[in-house]
Amino acid sequence: MVKKRILVLGGGFAGVDCTRKLEHYFQSNYDVEITLVSDDNFLLFTPMLPQVASGTIMPRHIVMPLRSLCEKARIYESAVRDIDPIGKHVTLEGTPEKRGVRIHYDYLIIALGSETNFFGLKNVEKHSFTMKTLADALSLRNRIIDMLEQAENEINEEIKQRLLTFVVVGGGFAGIETAGEINDFLHDALNYYHNIKTDDINVVIIEATSGILPGFNKKLIEYAHNKLKKNGVKILLDTVVSDFDGGNVTINKSTNTTSMKSETIISSHTLVWAAGITPVEIIKNSVFKTKKGQIITNEFLEVENFSGIFAIGDCSRFSDTINKNYPPTAQLAEAHAKLAAYNIKQMINGNDKKKFEYNWKGQSAIIGKRSGIADVMGGKITGFLAWLIWINYYLSKMPNFEKRLRVWLDWNIDLFFRRDISRYGFKRNILKEYQELDEVDDVW
Repeated sequence: MVKKRILVLGGGFAGVDCTRKLEHYFQSNYDVEITLVSDDNFLLFTPMLPQVASGTIMPRHIVMPLRSLCEKARIYESAVRDIDPIGKHVTLEGTPEKRGVRIHYDYLIIALGSETNFFGLKNVEKHSFTMKTLADALSLRNRIIDMLEQAENEINEEIKQRLLTFVVVGGGFAGIETAGEINDFLHDALNYYHNIKTDDINVVIIEATSGILPGFNKKLIEYAHNKLKKNGVKILLDTVVSDFDGGNVTINKSTNTTSMKSETIISSHTLVWAAGITPVEIIKNSVFKTKKGQIITNEFLEVENFSGIFAIGDCSRFSDTINKNYPPTAQLAEAHAKLAAYNIKQMINGNDKKKFEYNWKGQSAIIGKRSGIADVMGGKITGFLAWLIWINYYLSKMPNFEKRLRVWLDWNIDLFFRRDISRYGFKRNILKEYQELDEVDDVW
């Protein structure tokens, strides 16, 4: 019997969940080969990145090695260079140390996720911080501490104000949770910086729409807004960033309908960009039919015109004829992953595929000071209880018990001890060089 080859692209929530589900289905079936390709050799638990930036959680506690999670699959740590759905193969990048690899497949799952969308603002992209990777969180943490160190002995009030102003762009989950953690960290750190007062700290959230945390109940949004303001966070709604040169943030009112140019400058050396995501470039440049850079799928999550190829997670969207659009969250990626794995099993066994059906489980967000909001099973919950719901939900989603325990201990230790203000010694920008190859190995 000819072996069936399943290839999964992407080591995020969607890709790893799908791989693990496929392993479960074909655990004792040696006629099925499963391969996972990921940029990193670990699964990053991205919802907890803001807490790494604030020092609440140790960085290594939110990463789980793929080889400990996926026991049957063959794993490649590499970037995807090309997807050929006609020839049914994927080419992986070479590096200075190794040549590229071409992997053939019978079934393909594309779960390549997304990248930060800067909306064409080159200066913002060059000078701002993001929250997509572990390095991003550590870089931001270092930046916060660096600004505190410089401001502690600065006698020029204007310079000091610029050093202690932190701007977060984006009023969604990532932006709000990051701003809340930054604000908590700054105020907790004042125990060590005797020349910085509470009033010197300035954390600003900039949101282009008329409200934060879209998708939540109006009362929950109002609670979150008021709680953040009470904690000292400023929120600018209907406002967009048009430029950032590393020292000044240029903003405009997004509702300004006059022809006159209306700009305001916020003096700050630190801007965190959490204002949107976009699918990765390789998807945008692929032969697949896309909309807004996302691969269009049918109700089985199968790519239009390509049988046996599935797109899941942030890089996929349903056809316009299917009225099923959901916000790009980890729970949606998990639901995508389960269905894609199930439908591949059905196809291999010669059975009918299943359509995507999903019941929204609710959502929660933390807003700093061990407080949050949650919309669970119709209940609207705020404060400390919502924070507990948030941490318990995400703990339950961590697939590794050891990491779950370590994160739980981090949270409990944070209740009783001051935060560490040591700055990690590494450079933010590390250049990667990829080797252009004359030949590509066929491994199947």
